[in-house]
Amino acid sequence: MTMCLSDAWAKSGEILVAPSMLSADPLHIGADACVAVEAGADCLHIDVMDGHFVPNLGYTPAQVAALKAAVDIPLEVHLMVAHPERFIPAFAEAGADMIVFHREATPHAHRLLDDIRGRGLLSGVAVAPTTSLEEVPYLLDVLDLVLIMGVDPGFSGGSFVPSTPEKVARATDLVRGSRARVGVDGGVSATTAAGLRDAGASFLVSGSHFFGAADKAQAIAELKALE
Repeated sequence: MTMCLSDAWAKSGEILVAPSMLSADPLHIGADACVAVEAGADCLHIDVMDGHFVPNLGYTPAQVAALKAAVDIPLEVHLMVAHPERFIPAFAEAGADMIVFHREATPHAHRLLDDIRGRGLLSGVAVAPTTSLEEVPYLLDVLDLVLIMGVDPGFSGGSFVPSTPEKVARATDLVRGSRARVGVDGGVSATTAAGLRDAGASFLVSGSHFFGAADKAQAIAELKALE
């Protein structure tokens, strides 16, 4: 049975790490997902891209369903798409445990977060490096994750935006007292993780750093500051 992401979410003092499947070997996605499980990943981060909102293409509902059947950890689906409301039903049905969409993609963030929660899933909103956090306080009643992009969204291995820890600290202040976590997607490595954790991030998405590591369990331990 798949581990319940809601239970992990409730452990507020614990750093959660989600390997990004965008950096997995496209010819061995299932095997790489199992490697992530064995290394101690808390969930898998799965990017969905439409070639419009960002200039790339990503995972489909069928691939998410296949991963759901292959691993026993939760799946966090990150919608980097225009009109995310069109994609939520299919990925919820495919087995997503959390759905995150971009604030820049819709004027109806509260409605979409409420829809995701209504499907029994955790909900999240992602913000690009130049997007303001001013609306976050108005979403807290239906929000589980504020996902700060540490790179310009769309591709794995982009340059880390230096102002990311400052933005994480601001988001952490805004969600204080709620159940929402602050996460970072992009540029997360052993070098940047300490500053992100110190700023308040407790959900770290790791793509190139994780899948490029010789010792993947050690890579996760480094991000969690376990060694």
